[in-house]
Amino acid sequence: MAARIDHLIVGAASLEEGVAWCEATLGVVPGPGGEHPLMGTHNRLLRVATVDHPRAYFEILAVQPGRTPQRARRWFDLDDEHVRDTLARSGPRLLHFVASVPDVRQAIAALGKLGMDRGEAVAASRMTPRGLLEWQITVREDGQRLFGGVLPTLIEWGTTHPASAMPESGVTLQSLTCVHPEAAGLRQAFDAIDLQAVAVQEGSANLCAVLATPRGRVKLESGGL
Repeated sequence: MAARIDHLIVGAASLEEGVAWCEATLGVVPGPGGEHPLMGTHNRLLRVATVDHPRAYFEILAVQPGRTPQRARRWFDLDDEHVRDTLARSGPRLLHFVASVPDVRQAIAALGKLGMDRGEAVAASRMTPRGLLEWQITVREDGQRLFGGVLPTLIEWGTTHPASAMPESGVTLQSLTCVHPEAAGLRQAFDAIDLQAVAVQEGSANLCAVLATPRGRVKLESGGL
């Protein structure tokens, strides 16, 4: 099935705050993103690809003011009261990651056999200067990420991947580590979808990404949020 890291998600109370955080923390201004009418969110993006992670990018995501989502709950726990309060109080934080798969329904079924409900495959899209981006992404009705955010959301892209249009940012992904008390179960899930180049450790829930940046080596952690 050959799942790969697609993108990292940093949640922010506002997109403006997320952009300022990115410049202060990583030393770069994120590139343009877009709006997600289905979810009532918007984003800014930057490429973090390497030879090991050839299409990896970095997403700063926030609820879009005045935009009502078309679903009961937004993705990635952005409607969760604790998540929203923490982002508002403590600032932007690494929240989750998304893994790309060649067949999202097959991947959903593989996790389902392990008793993990990753959610249905939802068709989504957004306009870009180069045309319409289309994808299918797993979203639960309750919007939950699962496993404290370290079990990835799954995505299957259409004919175009957004990273192909992103310039080099000066930031690259060096490693991604998922920590969870149920590490054995998490490894089973990763094996079921053949997720490569992601380390698994046992401990308190935490997602840890190490990035090479103009400000040097930067470690971002979810802290179990």
